[in-house]
Amino acid sequence: MKNLSSGQIRQMFLDFFHEKGHTIEPSASLIPVDDPTLLWINSGVATMKKYFDGSVVPKNPRMTSSQKSIRTNDIENVGKTPRHHTLFEMLGNFSVGDYFKKEAITWAFELLTSPKWFGWDKDKLYMTVYPKDTDAKKYWEKVGVAPDHIIEIEDNFWDIGQGPSGPDSEIFYDRGADFDELAPDDPENYPGGENDRWLEVWNIVFSQFNHTPEDTYEPLPRKNIDTGMGLERVVSIFQHARTNFETDLFLPMIRKTEEFSDNKKYGVDKQTDVAFRIIADHARAITVAIGDGALPSNVGRGYVIRRLIRRAIVNGQRLGIKSAFLYKLAPVVGETLKSHYPEVLAQRDYIEKVIHSEEDRFNETLTDGLKLLNNVIADAKTNHSNQIDGPTAFKLYDTYGFPFELTGEEAAEAGLTVDKQGFEVEMQKQKDRARNARSSAKSMGVQRDLLVKVKDASDYVGYDTLDVKDAKLIDM
Repeated sequence: MKNLSSGQIRQMFLDFFHEKGHTIEPSASLIPVDDPTLLWINSGVATMKKYFDGSVVPKNPRMTSSQKSIRTNDIENVGKTPRHHTLFEMLGNFSVGDYFKKEAITWAFELLTSPKWFGWDKDKLYMTVYPKDTDAKKYWEKVGVAPDHIIEIEDNFWDIGQGPSGPDSEIFYDRGADFDELAPDDPENYPGGENDRWLEVWNIVFSQFNHTPEDTYEPLPRKNIDTGMGLERVVSIFQHARTNFETDLFLPMIRKTEEFSDNKKYGVDKQTDVAFRIIADHARAITVAIGDGALPSNVGRGYVIRRLIRRAIVNGQRLGIKSAFLYKLAPVVGETLKSHYPEVLAQRDYIEKVIHSEEDRFNETLTDGLKLLNNVIADAKTNHSNQIDGPTAFKLYDTYGFPFELTGEEAAEAGLTVDKQGFEVEMQKQKDRARNARSSAKSMGVQRDLLVKVKDASDYVGYDTLDVKDAKLIDM
């Protein structure tokens, strides 16, 4: 197999589809434009919706891109599994009413197996198809895929309710028996199951139906192609990495973090490996997101950034890192992405400043907060309780800056839960106090205005003078 860098793999994908008449679309910002339904751009197709829904007509119906994306719905798995990430890149090719199944399947197979391109062994590839999609199965067989490498799966149908829908075909790469950790008779031990041996690398969606309000499926007059290939997964195959974290997209940040740690090394202990991975992953996400305009705060996107920064800092503590370090990873992230995202390095100073400021804020309270949390966990175990109460979780949030989710993760590690309802009650109390305080502030503002309007001259006699003769009331 070829020895390729992540930058070379990304460019090879784009060049292949450019040769097939596709326009290379630049990656959009992580912050959606004119799409209030999304907190972040979370897939390659998210930036193509305007073309697929007909609101914008593309200059070229064939497009390809490498789109940076963020997903945080399963953040608690990041670092614990080989492939969960917050920031990832989705390689994709798209057809808006132009080519369809035959071309999409033929080109996918060519990119993956041609010596000019990826050059993978075709016998390593397995395809899943929707049982009723006989066309997809026919085209896979026609390009040279063995029938026993084509698996019918009922779930291979993309449908989000009303609107465009259709069958899809997933492509899996067989990493070999070294990755086969399941028993031969395990129901998940097959291409398409939950396992580490057969790695899903590409999904091709054949959007050919309109799901109507009457719950019927009508053929679309213009059929579309939407595909997604996870760059990080493909890089792990080319670089013979057991997980995505041992590739050139993550390992530089892990190595740099080793320098800051208390003589900890990656690959020695499972628990410290999780901490290294979380830091590398979150450093990537916050660096790119801040470069795109997101800033730490307590709401929306800002809350996600703050949570990722603080989660990384807590894991730094597990590695013996006591001072600010996360901001020093920003230029390392920039170096790993510079071939396609030179703007990250160009904004290095700004990104470092934002992260460093947030680190300093959290580090002021982190030690005391962790001490409180550890004491609470110990007390809960002593008292045979399985829950951290809401007021304590709120104190950790309000006084020590611990996002509720971070407290929940730490509690879960100890086998405890957190009283979310009790936390929300305390949060509402604080909002009520703040509202009342604002009312008081308005009252003080009225008093201040009255004092400003007083025109009579007055003499200042000092704050320690309590008795004044001949004082006169000049206004009420």
